[in-house]
Amino acid sequence: MSATCAGARRRHDDTPDTAADFERLAAMAEGPEREALAEKLVEAWLPMAHRLARRYRNRGENLEDLEQVAALGLVKAVDRYDPQRGGAFQPYAIPTIVGELKRHFRDCAWDVHVPRRVQELRNKVRATIQELATAEGADRSPTVARVAEAAGMSEEDVLTGMEAIDSFRSLSLDAELAGADDGYSLADTLGRPEARYETVVARESVKPCLHRLPEREQRILYLRFFRDMTQAGIAEELGISQMHVSRLISRSCHTIRKQVEAEPQPENVPVPV
Repeated sequence: MSATCAGARRRHDDTPDTAADFERLAAMAEGPEREALAEKLVEAWLPMAHRLARRYRNRGENLEDLEQVAALGLVKAVDRYDPQRGGAFQPYAIPTIVGELKRHFRDCAWDVHVPRRVQELRNKVRATIQELATAEGADRSPTVARVAEAAGMSEEDVLTGMEAIDSFRSLSLDAELAGADDGYSLADTLGRPEARYETVVARESVKPCLHRLPEREQRILYLRFFRDMTQAGIAEELGISQMHVSRLISRSCHTIRKQVEAEPQPENVPVPV
């Protein structure tokens, strides 16, 4: 009768009868023989640990990684279980394994790391939203105020939890945008450095230096670099030799370069405290 009742309590085929082995393990001293028996117990209960891991397989983590985490929790459970306390191994092992899986998601599975308090807010907000959606059957998401009221939280904490919901998984810049049919990705929507910014900075730097040049040299530089005239054309317009135009351009550019390089850089102004 007792065997029948024990079988009725078992809901899965991955809960072996290892009570005698655990009694032996508890009575053994540390050593190779005890380690071998512990390994045997871990192997016997490993299917149960993998079953628990599969509960979390749709949360974005690789199933093999989850099974390894569950196996680690099982090893801890086998090592810490004391049959003398009167409880069966399965009720003791399940919280240990599930706790290890939850710690994995809390500490390792976030693409963007957030503080533990924010993770807890996220979990509470997420659970509350799901409960409200189930209970009220609303087509739209509940308001921040409604979630705060149902969860007993402040609206600020609810907003923090909602922001953290989107931090669990990041989106690749190469991901194709929803509705795009031409390979248009998120990266295509981001701004890029403007190639002419440096040109603007250079122009602003030389402006004062240009104004300090003699009027004839200013005109020569204007004709050469803004009107794109040749040195021969400038010489003809100004009535001087092409060689003289070349020397004036070189001297003017050299003077401007020295002035720009010697321009003192603005010092950091201390911010009043």
